[in-house]
Amino acid sequence: MAFSPFCRSSWMRRESASVDREEAELIKAVRAGDTAAFEPLVRKHQARIFGIARRYARRESEVEDIVQEVFLKAYRKLHTYHGEAPFEHWLSRIAVRTCYDYLRAHQRNREYCFAELSEREEDWLNRATADPGSAREDEEAAKALVQKLLNMLPPQARMVVTLLDIERRSVKEISELTGWSPSLVKVRAFRARAAMRRLLKRISCDKYL
Repeated sequence: MAFSPFCRSSWMRRESASVDREEAELIKAVRAGDTAAFEPLVRKHQARIFGIARRYARRESEVEDIVQEVFLKAYRKLHTYHGEAPFEHWLSRIAVRTCYDYLRAHQRNREYCFAELSEREEDWLNRATADPGSAREDEEAAKALVQKLLNMLPPQARMVVTLLDIERRSVKEISELTGWSPSLVKVRAFRARAAMRRLLKRISCDKYL
């Protein structure tokens, strides 16, 4: 799949509140009608956007669709970018909100049965139930089980847990990315974590019925 008319191809820093000179020139050129000037912006930021998309979509084809949608939105909305924050921050906001729209449109809140747990994940769950301290040894199994729990959450809950607990973003950053107020982020985080605890407890209980 290819971007058209573009090639397909951090929130990390806050040293500067404005776009860098090279990006400013490219953005100015795009606004003046030079479509090709958008391609270097895509190449520069596509790795970050692919990374964001892979947090929320399973199949690579879905990830590619999300990334394409993000850059198409960015291109169409470029006139709204005024350089008040780094371009990558502005682009990340578009990416997170596009992923949220994707989750809402493709809700997969189906119940996972134990036949779908791998032997390694099942062993981790057994050890976590018997002795939570010993379960820390197998980080990969824990991550796999957490991902399955995330897949069972509704979009808002999955989004806030991913941003807060997996990506380790601050409440302020999440508020800026999602457009939710800081208090709403905190409420949704509390509810999402409670929902995950209920799911894990039910899985642990059902396993021995």
